Parts: sequence; structure tokens; C-alpha cells
Amino acid sequence: MLAAVLPCPPAPCASDAVPQGSDAEWFAGMIDRCYDYAGLAKAEGRPVVGILCEYTPRELIIAAGGVPVCLCGGSADRIPAAEQVLPSNLCPLIKSTFGYHLERNNPFLEWADLVVAETTCDGKKKMFELMAETRPMFVLSLPHNREAALGREQWVAEMRRLRAELERRFHVRVTDEKLRAAIRQMNHERRLRRELAALMRDDEPPFTGRQLLEMKSIISCIPADIERYKNILSHAVEKNATHEGDGSNGAKLSAGRVRVLLTGVPVAHGAERVVDLIEDHGGLIVCQENCTGLKPILDDVDEIAADPIQALADKYLATPCSVMTPNTTRLDSIRRLAREFRADCIVDLIWQACLTYDIESVMVRKLADEELRLPFLRIQTDYSPSDSERIAVRVEALFENVRRKAASPGAKACRAT
Repeated sequence: MLAAVLPCPPAPCASDAVPQGSDAEWFAGMIDRCYDYAGLAKAEGRPVVGILCEYTPRELIIAAGGVPVCLCGGSADRIPAAEQVLPSNLCPLIKSTFGYHLERNNPFLEWADLVVAETTCDGKKKMFELMAETRPMFVLSLPHNREAALGREQWVAEMRRLRAELERRFHVRVTDEKLRAAIRQMNHERRLRRELAALMRDDEPPFTGRQLLEMKSIISCIPADIERYKNILSHAVEKNATHEGDGSNGAKLSAGRVRVLLTGVPVAHGAERVVDLIEDHGGLIVCQENCTGLKPILDDVDEIAADPIQALADKYLATPCSVMTPNTTRLDSIRRLAREFRADCIVDLIWQACLTYDIESVMVRKLADEELRLPFLRIQTDYSPSDSERIAVRVEALFENVRRKAASPGAKACRAT
């Protein structure tokens, strides 16, 4: 998840210091801080490990002493180079990621001592083969039926194979004790991020959806980030208590806005255009069900399981991605989250040529129409801003539909509860 232009400070700094400045300043400088953190890790001899999907367990990398860095591309500027090799009608996330690879202008990828990938969609699988020609790659074979007994056994075996590869490549021992410690770290970060997301359930959420989307890093478990999450949560609780005490609601971010549940593809860093269009035209994204939102942090890894590898396999295989078949757990998640966050409508974002999410959109629409009784909008786009005006018109029409529905007789009875 990389910005169009990655900042490259001349020298690393101590990223573990307690953060200074406002929350906005802290997260706005995420790429700079991750650069510093990864650069310092390299200087200390720690390996940098690139990851390309939420199915890769960061816990194994952390237990091996490594720094897990998400490499998914969000820059439209990297796509032209990729299209010299890849089909133009391919997912923009794949093309952007591959463009960074070709142009060699992503310092995190250049630092990577290993890149871990998974057999998710067909486009990614074949792109990984091309990357592997010049980079150290390890590909996890992901079973696409999580309910099949043999598939679960295979995924456990893949977790053990990754542990063995990390041990061999980096000359370390990934003991169960180290792995459990890493599991506790990741669970702690997931819990803090869940608590931040839960604040969006309020009548008057403290953030916009874009602000919440930015409250994360491409590197997990940076101690200074953990402190910032705690600070934000503490301030939000204090602010809420103050407003309750004086009868004030404070500044109303949600005034007149439509509450949106955003589902579909991940929104890589630098590719937030649709999020901005939704919130610039009358919406407030109160829930992001996708892989850059709640999807990977809804569940924790069992910290006391007899076999931590089995526990990792159970948690990560449960991720409700559209590459799974069947993928009813995604519908279960949307059903629950729409009610918990009191969504007024559902927006399903699909990147061009993302066939699995595109086909699942039919199922999401049916859920919205027939069960949740919520207005629904499918947006298919890529990283180019050329269709922004058209998307804005469709978003405004959706919100007008929501407002008409809310004003109609019996609206309260129809609303998801």
C-alpha cells in the first residue's frame, strides 16, 4: 500500500519513540515513519519481509525477528510501466504493485530479504511468477475451500513450511514461545484497531471514514503506533464524556450525512479516491468491511492454543475473501456489521478485472435488497480519476434514494435493526 511518491529520508531515525504532534500529523507521516523504522531494522541486521495479502501471518515473520511490510501498490503512476508487460485490463492493484517492481522505486521492496505471496486470484499468481524471476519469493498455496478437511490440513502444512523457510533463510529458530509472543503483539494491535473502528457506531462518530482508514501502518506492531492508538482511544473517551456532561454533541461530522457500509476490494494507500468521493458528496463511511478495514482484524489468534501454528492457520484461513468458495462468511459479516454500525446503505467497490469480487457483488446486492432492505450501489473502477464525475453522480443518487426512503411512511420499521 504505497503512495504515488515514496519519501526517502536520508537516514533512519528511532521510530520507537513516543509519538509527538497531533494524531493527524502522526498518521499523515505514516510512509516516512515506516521508512525510518524499516531502515533502522536493516541497519541492525533485521530482515525485511514483504507481504502481499492478509492471508500471510505477520506473527511468523515477527517471531523470526523480521519486519513485515505490506507492498500492495496504490499508485496510478506505476501502472503504465506494468502495462508494458501485463494485460491492460488487469486489476490496478496488481499492475501498480508490479510497476513498483519493474521501476525499482519502492524502497521497501528493494530492502525486502524475502517476499511472501499467496495463491489468491489468478492475476496475482501469475504476476508472482514474474516477480520471482528476479526477487526472493515464497508462495503459500492457499486452499480455496476453507470447510474441506484436506484444505485445512494443507494450510496448516503451509504455515509450517513458511516457518521452516524463515528459519532456513534467516538462520533463526522460530520457537513456540517466540510465536506466542508475536501472537500476543498482533492480537493487541488488532484489539486496539477494533476499538477505534467501534467508535464509528456512535450517532456522532469522532472520525470520517477516510481518517479511520489512515489510522494504520504498512508495518505492523510498531510500538509508537500502538501508543498512538491508545492515545486516540483515550481522547475519544474523554471527549465523549465531556460532551455527555455538558449536554453538547460537539462538532457533528455526521450532520446530514448518510451512513455507509463500504465493502469489496481493499483500498490501498494512495488509492482512496472512491472513499473521498463518497465522503465529499454527503456520505460518512461508518464501516469498512474490506481487507484494509475490519476484515483482517475481526478475529484474534488463540493465544493459549496447544499448537500456535494450528491457531494461526485457523485464524487466517477464516478470512472471508472472495477467492474462497463458498464464501458465505463474508455475507454473514456484512449482515452483522450493517446492523451494528446502523448503515443506511451499502457500497460495493470493485477494482477493474477483479472477477471474484465482481461476481460476489450479485450476492451482496441480494442480501442488501431482500434481507437488510438497504439501498445498494456497485462501483467498478480503477485507479484513474477519469470516471470520478460519473461516480459522484451515482453516489449522490444513492444518497438521495436513502433520504427518500428515510422520509417515507414506515421507514423506521424497514431499517436494519
